[in-house]
Amino acid sequence: MRNSLINPLVYCLAFTSGTIIMSVELLGGRILSPWFGSSIYVWGSIITIFMLSLSAGYLIGGRLSLVNANLGRYGLFFILAAFTLIPTIFFGDTLMDSVFVRIEDPRYGSLVTSTLLFFLPTAVLGMVSPYSVRLLVENTNHSGHVAGRLYFVSTLGSALGTLVTSFYLVLYFEVNQILGTMVLILVVGGIASIAAFFWQAKQDVM
Repeated sequence: MRNSLINPLVYCLAFTSGTIIMSVELLGGRILSPWFGSSIYVWGSIITIFMLSLSAGYLIGGRLSLVNANLGRYGLFFILAAFTLIPTIFFGDTLMDSVFVRIEDPRYGSLVTSTLLFFLPTAVLGMVSPYSVRLLVENTNHSGHVAGRLYFVSTLGSALGTLVTSFYLVLYFEVNQILGTMVLILVVGGIASIAAFFWQAKQDVM
């Protein structure tokens, strides 16, 4: 009964993480374009930083999952990701102004800006997938099946985030409004996971 409630939550949060990662990546091009344009250099910088940050997140999340993996810590990933997105909303323009006047080459200017704005939140969200696998796996014989299903759900979320952001959100909302909504969703997801952790602990005591 417990897993029938907890497992859907983990899948839902992994889906949400995948959605937000791709949505932020697409918005990155929109954010940087007034300063650095939207050339292949800029998109190359954004994609490179997202790949590197996800790699770091996967590695760190996998390491953290080895020690007392639980829904409480899992929820903190989402709250931390929300807080690391906030500077992009409030200080993104100031930071890009500062980088723009110091680095004239749009290749390196966009690379530095992408690192400062997106590396941390993307790395934290990257921690979600390997940690999710650890929370879902009960029998090592089923670990491959669980990992495949988890990455299917996460990638499906990424596809949805790409489609909805590029087709609809950017047409009707300002970038900061979209990012602010993502922050709220991440906080709610984190709180839900932490609440589930305490509920689970209460069930274990009973």
